Amino acid sequence: MRTNGYADRLYEITNALMESGIEPVNPEGLLGKLSDGLMIRFPTKSKPRKANGWLVAYFDRGLPFVVLAGDWATGADMKWTPALSTPPCPEERVRLAHRLAEAKKARETEQAFQWHQAALRAETIWNNAEAAAPDHPYLLRKGIEPHLARMKGKDLILPITDFNGRIWSLQSITPEGDKRLMAGGKKTGYFIAVNQPATQARVLICEGWATGCTLAEQDPGALVLSAIDCGNLKAVALSARNRWPDADLIVCGDDDRKTMGNPGANAAKTAAFAARARFSLPAWPATAPLELSDFNDLHNWLKEQQ
Repeated sequence: MRTNGYADRLYEITNALMESGIEPVNPEGLLGKLSDGLMIRFPTKSKPRKANGWLVAYFDRGLPFVVLAGDWATGADMKWTPALSTPPCPEERVRLAHRLAEAKKARETEQAFQWHQAALRAETIWNNAEAAAPDHPYLLRKGIEPHLARMKGKDLILPITDFNGRIWSLQSITPEGDKRLMAGGKKTGYFIAVNQPATQARVLICEGWATGCTLAEQDPGALVLSAIDCGNLKAVALSARNRWPDADLIVCGDDDRKTMGNPGANAAKTAAFAARARFSLPAWPATAPLELSDFNDLHNWLKEQQ
């Protein structure tokens, strides 16, 4: 469909929102508030009681011409421009590029505000939390010590920080092992510091926190950082190399042997190469079950064999 009327553009915007996984509780009410350059916050079906959705529209000749939108709770985002019946002329392309740049700046400003608000919430929760009990069911099942973990209710909570120690978000772990990240918190390039050794001469970077605890207990002199998932390994490793250019940096990957393409091992290799670091995977005995993948799995399995 290539149309130019106001109603047609609202129809396109609605479809673009839905296709991107951004579902306003009241789509008609949201689109009725469109105004040139105005950032709108709105509730979505993922969080109907919170205004975690956002949208900014820019107009040209009285019609919506650029729309950026997102859902902080799910991470979904969208960029829309109209499906014009005729290609834009050079002047229109210049205006479009300018509007896109304005929309990008507005989105970045709103994103920074959301990260700041999440950081304040995370810091408040962390400061009011208690030290984690050594007999927490998750710790017992994983065979690890609490290290720096704290508790809120029955859940472990772990601070996601930058290299200056500022808390940006939290990860929580239930007694059953379910893991959740704080909605709206910043993660990329940040990490959970497992321990606090005297020096940073040797830095181990891994995926999960439990794996990091095992590494810290096996190598107490090393600083251990949990990148939370394999997609964040490279960003953390590069930042660590910039922070400590002379450190012995080792990326300790998960060996996802039963998963096609072994994403854990490949991500760890990529991160190590990019950061000029060493690379390590668990050394599996021939009889180790294939479903085991990380250093914590190996440690616990070896204990069972004794």
